[in-house]
Amino acid sequence: MAKTKELSKDTRNKIVDLHQVGKTESAIGKQLGLKKSTVGAIIRKWKTYKTTDNLPRSGAPRKISPRGVKIITRTVSKNPRSTRGDLVNDLQRAGTKVTKPTISNTLRRQGLTSCSARRVPLLKPVHVQARLKFAREHLDDPDEDWENVIWSDETKIELFGKNSTRRVWRTKNAELHPKNTIPTVKHGGGNIMLWGCFSAKGPGRLIRVKERMNGAMYREILSENLLPSARALKMKRGWVFQHDNDPKHTARATKEWLRKKHFKVLEWPSQSPDLNPIENLWRELKVRFAQ
Repeated sequence: MAKTKELSKDTRNKIVDLHQVGKTESAIGKQLGLKKSTVGAIIRKWKTYKTTDNLPRSGAPRKISPRGVKIITRTVSKNPRSTRGDLVNDLQRAGTKVTKPTISNTLRRQGLTSCSARRVPLLKPVHVQARLKFAREHLDDPDEDWENVIWSDETKIELFGKNSTRRVWRTKNAELHPKNTIPTVKHGGGNIMLWGCFSAKGPGRLIRVKERMNGAMYREILSENLLPSARALKMKRGWVFQHDNDPKHTARATKEWLRKKHFKVLEWPSQSPDLNPIENLWRELKVRFAQ
């Protein structure tokens, strides 16, 4: 038997309102285009419970007791890398036999979902302190200050590789159909290196680095692209340049070149690529490239 569509709360309330002004179930049904039995059920519910809201519905009892829920929740809180198999075994030792899907559903009801662990830079205590110092120094900086920063970075895009991974909808045994595959070549198939910059006003120049970058090449890229980008973006006087602590960026010759050009450089904590908003642009670029 097909499942009927649930009436909206407004419709249920309207049935009660019409009933209270003296209309019959048949008249209400004709006016609202509903069956008499449906109208009667809503009115009986209202008379019994004084509400038209959905009432709690009974169902099968939970397979995992409240104590069992606490056990697996506490386990994943202490060790997020616990597998569903580990949790099944924990409950089995406690006298409860469940399946892995039941574990997933139970944890999901507790607000916990299984996700891929994020890859982040390995931080030593000195890095943590430097990042904390940076955050505290800039905590109260106004938006105008950040709008006057040109952010820069290099990134590598694989022409054929892991960042081309995509999901496809397919039928069984159709995994090798050309529409359902991603072409690969031996040894990764090469990549391209890019240098780019941007500010709150928009993207600056994007340059392909065709050779292995060294300090001299990096300074040449800045010489040919940084100031033109600042002009195109119409940066205000005193704009600030950001780059990370790559050895090419922090080399004595590079620092001297920036000083002679009177570029103001934002002091940057080591191991902090996640603080640079250009990472969001790189991700968008790579996602679109993979598509």
